[in-house]
Amino acid sequence: MLHGNEALPVLLLTGYLGSGKTTLVNRILSNRKGIKFAVIVNDLGEVNIDASLIEKGGVVGKKDDSLVALQNGCICCTLKMDLVEQIEEISSTGRFDYIVIEASGICEPAPIAQTICSLPALSDKFGKDGQSVRLDCIVTVVDALRMQSEFSCGDTLPLGKFDEDDLEKLIIEQIEFCNIILLNKASEVNAEELGRIKSIIHALQPKARIIECDFCDIDLSSILDTKMFDFDQVATSAAWIDEIEGEHHHHDDDEEGEAEEYDVSTFVYYRRKPFDINRFDNYVAKKWDKSVIRAKGLCYFSDEIDKCYLFEQAGIQKSIKDAGLWYATMPKDELAEMMLKDPNLARDWDKEYGDRMIKIVFIGQHMDQDAICRDLDKCLAD
Repeated sequence: MLHGNEALPVLLLTGYLGSGKTTLVNRILSNRKGIKFAVIVNDLGEVNIDASLIEKGGVVGKKDDSLVALQNGCICCTLKMDLVEQIEEISSTGRFDYIVIEASGICEPAPIAQTICSLPALSDKFGKDGQSVRLDCIVTVVDALRMQSEFSCGDTLPLGKFDEDDLEKLIIEQIEFCNIILLNKASEVNAEELGRIKSIIHALQPKARIIECDFCDIDLSSILDTKMFDFDQVATSAAWIDEIEGEHHHHDDDEEGEAEEYDVSTFVYYRRKPFDINRFDNYVAKKWDKSVIRAKGLCYFSDEIDKCYLFEQAGIQKSIKDAGLWYATMPKDELAEMMLKDPNLARDWDKEYGDRMIKIVFIGQHMDQDAICRDLDKCLAD
């Protein structure tokens, strides 16, 4: 039970369809520790399948208001304010010790976490009368059986009505933005495959704890009241961010051994000259190396050198987004002030290019780094 003005802890569960999130929720609700959980379930569609499964499991009766179902939308976008209202209502009752949010398989975890962390600003009910909540931990459930093939093999995943490329991107984003990864159905793949999967997960997200399990049968104390979540730390915990910023996470000997054994590697493609947009587009569309699981970083093009773009690849999906203007376009007096404030800007400054650069992180298995770099060099403008 909570004491005094303690904040009500929140556990956010993410993971793609069929990974085992609902099984984990049933285990949480049937706990014998006397903890009173309120569960918010979000399954995209008119019929809330996950809520039905939980009810059929005999854990939550239809008249039990500890189960809240959010339907016809996703809590990372259209149902954001519904989520705020439900958390408000649960918190105000004073009946519960913990809130568990089971996000839809297509939800991005970052916007949900941002919503929870922003509750005092989104609702005037928080902060008054001692009411407060805190996001304690984000747990991503991964199905080892379905992940045994390459991360880019989307046809092995339960797509339903969602596009293959969108789902692959979501899976990687869910792995990159969490504190703990439950590698479920671990015994259903052989030791070799399990090691390969763990090695790839470590390459994508080096700071999350991995717990192997079957039927999500875990010690609940490993995911409850962990006090692990810190938005800034989790938001910058993905491997590609460390590589972009030139910071390298220290791996223990087991992780290093896994990476070496399964030939999972990371490298940064760094150049100052811009890409020719037609050459780069042709390479990405027709010649992209299938050994690359994840790529993300900054680039620019010779036909508009003042614009910075964010390039991103996850599985077979590739995208490019406008990321604003380079600092080199600023007036000289403003630029001088900015350099005083940001030593990294001065460190990376080039007399010819300013802060303009191509810096893309590649994460993959069996990658031929030299070949990929040679192909990308051919995309550079003359």
